[in-house]
Amino acid sequence: MNILIVDDDRTNLFIMAAIVRRLDDAEPVTMESPLDAVEWLRGNEPDLILLDQMMPDMDGIELLRHIRDDARLDTVPVVMITANTAVDIRVRALDEGCSDFLTKPVVVPEVQARLRNLLALRHSRALLRDRAALLAAEVERVTAALQRQGEELVNRLSRAAEYRDPETGAHIERMALYSKLVAEAAGCGGAFAQELMKAAPMHDIGKIAIPDMILLKPGRLSPEEMTVMRQHAAIGHRILADSPIPLLRLAAEIALSHHEKFDGSGYPNGLAGSDIPLSGRIVAIADVFDALTSTRPYKRSWKLEEARAYMVEHRGRHFDPALLDAFLSRWEDVCRIHHENAEELSELAPEAVHH
Repeated sequence: MNILIVDDDRTNLFIMAAIVRRLDDAEPVTMESPLDAVEWLRGNEPDLILLDQMMPDMDGIELLRHIRDDARLDTVPVVMITANTAVDIRVRALDEGCSDFLTKPVVVPEVQARLRNLLALRHSRALLRDRAALLAAEVERVTAALQRQGEELVNRLSRAAEYRDPETGAHIERMALYSKLVAEAAGCGGAFAQELMKAAPMHDIGKIAIPDMILLKPGRLSPEEMTVMRQHAAIGHRILADSPIPLLRLAAEIALSHHEKFDGSGYPNGLAGSDIPLSGRIVAIADVFDALTSTRPYKRSWKLEEARAYMVEHRGRHFDPALLDAFLSRWEDVCRIHHENAEELSELAPEAVHH
């Protein structure tokens, strides 16, 4: 452990350096000028500092002030060596962050005992700091692993849902990209937009519980069938809710809320306006737009401009006006996502869309 000794008296420097060398695992660094010490401390971090109180150019208290102004050195023990026994000097030094005092002439056993105690304290603090860093790194590692597990689970559940849902993997990819685009355009922040893109594919996971005769039925559903179909929102939420994985909790929120409508006429809870979670309001736009422009067993795909007109017509009714405006403000990107992830789409006249 390095001990910096600053004293303008060479004899004192020699004596204190000799005392330090008699300690286990301690090496002295000696300096006669406090100005040289300030320069040396800019690039070095000793384990303990011994300062003479009376020095030219800069006294010990002023040097102590420089030391404590450096955040790197705020926990380094500093011992003031002084022949002045005045209380006010000691109080000033303590106010500036002095750790201990030695009075001249020094008593060697006392010096050794005080330095050992302070070095032991320094060592303990270093261990705590290292342990805290290790714990922080471990927490970060576990959190990242949990995030990866969540993403893997979302991907696998989405894949499983594709086997039952007529909506293709291309639909899931497009609506996830649309969701991210809306979040970014609305100023929600990159981190949220990224998480939304990962969670959005789980929006209809509840459809795995819907009978094939309803899920795969071509044409309109009867009122009774529609009642069964609409249960998928609550079922999806039950599948995903209460997970320790944040990504799955976000997916659960989306599953439950993406069929709510801005005017309160949606399902399953009839929420309106800002009572609908932001994630659900965003995914509603992405999901409906892609449903309109995709082929389904019960409908043909709509042209992009026809779908746009439908979305504008339902602004403030089905869709959050501000979020829909954000979506439409990025129309070129919307078209790019649609074409880069296109399926074999057959564009005919608009037909009813069943959600």
